[in-house]
Amino acid sequence: MTSGVNWRRNLAALWFAQVTAIFGFSFAFPFLPVYLRQLGVHDTGQLALWSGVAAGASGAALAVMSPIWGVLADRYGRRAMLVRAMIGAGLTVGLMGFARGPFDIVILRLIQGATSGTVAASTALVASGTPRHHVGRALGILSSAVAVGSALGPLLGGLAAAVFGIRAVFWGGSVLLVIATLPVVLLVREVPIVRTEQDRRPALRLLRASAPGALGAIAALLVCQALVQVSYNGYQPLLVLRLLQHVSTGVEAVTGFAFAAAGLASALASVLYASIARRAGYRPVGIIAALLMAAAQLLVAWGPNPATVVAGAALAGIFYGTVGPVISSMMGLETPAAVQARVFGVAASATAIGFAIGPFGGGVLAASLGIAPAISVCAGAAVVLAAVLVTRAREPAR
Repeated sequence: MTSGVNWRRNLAALWFAQVTAIFGFSFAFPFLPVYLRQLGVHDTGQLALWSGVAAGASGAALAVMSPIWGVLADRYGRRAMLVRAMIGAGLTVGLMGFARGPFDIVILRLIQGATSGTVAASTALVASGTPRHHVGRALGILSSAVAVGSALGPLLGGLAAAVFGIRAVFWGGSVLLVIATLPVVLLVREVPIVRTEQDRRPALRLLRASAPGALGAIAALLVCQALVQVSYNGYQPLLVLRLLQHVSTGVEAVTGFAFAAAGLASALASVLYASIARRAGYRPVGIIAALLMAAAQLLVAWGPNPATVVAGAALAGIFYGTVGPVISSMMGLETPAAVQARVFGVAASATAIGFAIGPFGGGVLAASLGIAPAISVCAGAAVVLAAVLVTRAREPAR
């Protein structure tokens, strides 16, 4: 129990809510390139470009809005912000099923990014309401929810798209996102943050006073947060395009299987990483995982057949499922409770910036250089991530 609130019950409810929400997202979004082709974008270069713009639009809007939502969460409550994010996402995902062309998709993705942000809101709730010595494990379990939803969504979404059509998966995803609000409303209880006069100081001043080097450590982790998304979310739309190069029929099912394999691998890694990180250290585990993620992406880029592409996707999922929770755990351990929602709001902006730059940059590079070289650049971003962890990050106190 933490301040009269059962943190384990909160974690279980938020895990289920996050699985359902991410299931709703991933039920539809891995198939954006396939949907755009159905909406009339047939040229490979144009398809890569529109896929990148559509994928990155959400991140661009989320980068602007996340700090604002973080401030509001510290002031009015994190649970309310999570419900708001799920409802906003549900409405925009459903409207995408009515899109008339690629421009409609881009506009709706912008609106979705401005109104959603379920992962940041859930992370702030868990980090602020969990005893310090359980934070790493709790955030790993929460990250596994993202991975499980990301595994189930594409697999079932691919089958649904093959049977009912692409538009139906967006409507189904919308319903799932709205359903995800139920455990949050009914079961989650927020830990009240009691602020002293000292805690009401500006966040930067509070971080400087919390521990020597905390501000610099968090700044380095924010850069890492962006680089993770540049690398992994930049390569994901290109993974679909790689499969389109190899598979002429049944691409929805193959795409769903590839994303499901990556999501399942990521789910397992995000649960198992914590025990390894506690023994070996968060920072060393993050460095190794980032380098191995780069190697897996290169397998996707240059693999000669669909089997190697799917295998590379699964391996990349394992190491993404490790490095993401490592960075979140390090940030949670470095940040004072009074400003955690604000810090995680800024972290969500860093994530969103990476989510915008990665797919957009990957799409532009794929249109001009080709799909495999563009994925190789995404792998390079993972190597840069490892370098930042080596040179700028530190092992947090536990």
